[in-house]
Amino acid sequence: MPGPGELPAQQPARIIGREAGLARLRALVDPVPPASQVLLITGEAGMGKTVLLTDAADRARSAGVRVLSVTGRESESRLAFAGLHQLLRPVLSSAAGLPGRQAQALTAALGLAADPVAPDPLLTGVAVLTLLSDLSERSPVLVVADDAHWLDRSSLDTLAFAGSRLDAERIVLLVAARGQAPPPGFDRGFPQLHLEPLSAGDAGLLLDGQPRSPRGQARLQVLAQAAGNPMALIELSKVIADDPAASRRWAAEPLPLTDRLSAVLTSRFAALPEQARAALLLAAVADDPDLRVATSHGAGPDAGALAPAEQLGLVKVNRTGLQFSHPLVRSAIYHSAPFAQRAAAHRQLAGALHDQPDRRAWHLAAAALDPDEHVASLLEATAAQARRRGGAAAAALAMERAAELSPDPADQARRLVAAASAAVPTGQGDWVQDLAARALAVTADPELRLTARHDAGWALAWSGRRTAALSALISVAEEASHDLPALAWDAVGSAATVAYQTGMPASRQAVSRALGLLERQGPPPPGRAPDLDVNVLRLWIRASADPIGNRNQLLPDLHKIVGLPIEEHSLWRIACTAWLLDESGLAITLLQDAMQRLRAPGVRGTSGGSLTVLGWAYIDTGRWDEALDAAAEAAGLAEANHQEIIAASADVITATVLALRGDSGAARRHAARALATVDPAECGLVAARARRALGVAALADGSYLQAFAQLRGLFSEDGMPLHNYASYLGVADLAAAAVRADRRMEGHDLLERALSRLDGTASARLEQLIARARGILADPDAAEAHFGTALADPAGDQWPFERAQLRLDYAEWLRRRRRINDAKPVLTEALGTFQRLGARSWAQRAEAELRACGVAAGSAPERDVLAELTPQQRQIVRLASDGLTDREIGDRLFLSPRTVSSHLYRSYPKLGVASRHQLRDVIAITSTPTTAHPSTRSETLL
Repeated sequence: MPGPGELPAQQPARIIGREAGLARLRALVDPVPPASQVLLITGEAGMGKTVLLTDAADRARSAGVRVLSVTGRESESRLAFAGLHQLLRPVLSSAAGLPGRQAQALTAALGLAADPVAPDPLLTGVAVLTLLSDLSERSPVLVVADDAHWLDRSSLDTLAFAGSRLDAERIVLLVAARGQAPPPGFDRGFPQLHLEPLSAGDAGLLLDGQPRSPRGQARLQVLAQAAGNPMALIELSKVIADDPAASRRWAAEPLPLTDRLSAVLTSRFAALPEQARAALLLAAVADDPDLRVATSHGAGPDAGALAPAEQLGLVKVNRTGLQFSHPLVRSAIYHSAPFAQRAAAHRQLAGALHDQPDRRAWHLAAAALDPDEHVASLLEATAAQARRRGGAAAAALAMERAAELSPDPADQARRLVAAASAAVPTGQGDWVQDLAARALAVTADPELRLTARHDAGWALAWSGRRTAALSALISVAEEASHDLPALAWDAVGSAATVAYQTGMPASRQAVSRALGLLERQGPPPPGRAPDLDVNVLRLWIRASADPIGNRNQLLPDLHKIVGLPIEEHSLWRIACTAWLLDESGLAITLLQDAMQRLRAPGVRGTSGGSLTVLGWAYIDTGRWDEALDAAAEAAGLAEANHQEIIAASADVITATVLALRGDSGAARRHAARALATVDPAECGLVAARARRALGVAALADGSYLQAFAQLRGLFSEDGMPLHNYASYLGVADLAAAAVRADRRMEGHDLLERALSRLDGTASARLEQLIARARGILADPDAAEAHFGTALADPAGDQWPFERAQLRLDYAEWLRRRRRINDAKPVLTEALGTFQRLGARSWAQRAEAELRACGVAAGSAPERDVLAELTPQQRQIVRLASDGLTDREIGDRLFLSPRTVSSHLYRSYPKLGVASRHQLRDVIAITSTPTTAHPSTRSETLL
């Protein structure tokens, strides 16, 4: 049967009405462009997506391009990495040449490893990227994914991850999906071609090309019913030719187009001989992979029996097997058959699939009408296998269906809770909520109910509904505190993380009350929770709830714990606690240790939070390039693991560094993306950090009113902070903006109201920021006391940029008081820090002040050639200077080797070098000293 939009009388068939789409695809594949391209093709069923993909693939093959293709199948949408296996099957032998951990991750995901490692979605995506890049070194590659809406979620995520990182490879990725919305994973701004209905003229041309083209009123009826859908035009014209009275029935049956097409196909199926119907139903039940297996075991359909269906154009049969002419054909045949016939076909196939337990289990599940423990157990085993391979969605689907087939309500509840837990990493909060609610409806078991509610709470946090999440987690902690203390402590630890993200007083107070309840109950009995370190959890919870007010009480406990061996699962909490308490140098040491431990495959997804905190600690201590590196890595992790809060934090880290360096436009773009990723009303942390970045960007531009408007938003009119910790880091910037915007009194009053809400003893860092703010806003005669007190404390040197800002403001005050000789050395020291960090706007201010002091501007600082590179290029250049190969760099940075090579090639002219071996000298000249732990190299992060 000709495909949608094809005229069968022409060889090769002409495709009508898709000239623009054809031209766009053909330009991508003949020849393949020198840089990678991704195109998403969408449209309703029958619009011709497959025809365009087939044309592109044929042209690519003719041009010597390697074509890899995958077609989503409804029957495989619940099998982890089934689509990826189909796509890579022809080139799996090349996986042996991947870097070791990538090869392990890929073979484990595809179920091909004899000793599988723990699942790692990020490494699996990088492995596919590297494999495609390697293939493109030999010849250009076209990757075609048709019916992507039926690809399993794990395969979709992996393809989307690889597609977003294609760069210099000669690779084209074409993805077609039904409907208007992109499939999951591809909703990230990929270029899109949406196929609209054919115009009236093109629809008429298509009808004219049919063997029995309708005429007169019948033609008008076909055109009206098809509404420009090519497949509908072809199929409905056949119906009219066979039954001229059909158009009168259509007028009386206002069915949607897809239902009309299904009815047409169903009637054609019903007219087949019984043997042909049975064979076709078995093929529809099996779909392609299972059909081949069944045929090899003698359980498949007879080719002779399929001949009538082939003559009607419902299927094509050749040496490669059987193929339905369109997915709607398979769907119509399957759903038109009575359940008993479908079930019999599923059982027949299951009998031939004993060596493929996941497929066998799903066929038996499809044949089950009543609860069946045997089938439920098989699905549960399938879920376990999917989890081992990293297929979270597939595991949750299997457990959900196993629960539905469980005769025992206790097993049903247990499996629903397991399904909810498995679904949490998918990021589909509504699904987790539904599974948890269904579990709660069928069980009275306290532990299961609390576990379900805990999962539901985490799902709410994962999907951005942090207020509801906090309430759910706190209630779990309260109810579990007596009989299930380990679960209670875990719930409060999770709630503390959520409360810190929100920054809301009510949230933090709720966490503190829950902690008090657990402390009154006492720690869990020994042996009940071997992985639970109550001392670490308590420290983290209290620091998250009130890092400023609790600081003096927590510091002795922090240093005591740091002096002891720390288990891996507790290290990141201790490190983040140190950062919250402004122990910046200690935080970096601990976080780098945590990152080294978290490098093992299978646990990388848990390192996103550690990376973002490390990024902030690097900013605090003047290691801005390393902060950008940490943010870039965190963004990759967030993409692979559906972590929107990590993605937003990575963007704000990047925005902050760019703002401090005067790249205001780029800073605003990153800050805006962060604010669009999360709900600012639910996440005060991101909102406050983004506001500060936008305010600093405006200060760097000299847009002082805009800066003040942004920074005053860190506090409400009565001084309530937008975030209880992050807001106070902007008090000095707020003061500077107020003075320069001629809002001194307003700024002064807001600052004092905000500071009046501080409890406890501020850290040396916060004291320095407050002193600078008060010095800026004070009357001229009173300013020196504030500046001098802060500069007298050597602890402030831990935060070099903030120290340099303090020196600059103090020196400006000195110069205005005509104390020129006192101002010069202070300005010189500040200028050196600004130049080293690349803080251009502040360096220009310091230079202007020096000139006002009568000091010649002097020679310009040596040009930092690394500053001309993008953050990713800087990472690559540093690693290359250490002697790492392109493949080793790509493995660390989640890039393809060809992308690494391309970035290096583009970096050489900017660096003034001609080859790789010269990079070490460039890095040695331009490397900047660090103020904390100078022996620690940035590469330890990677």
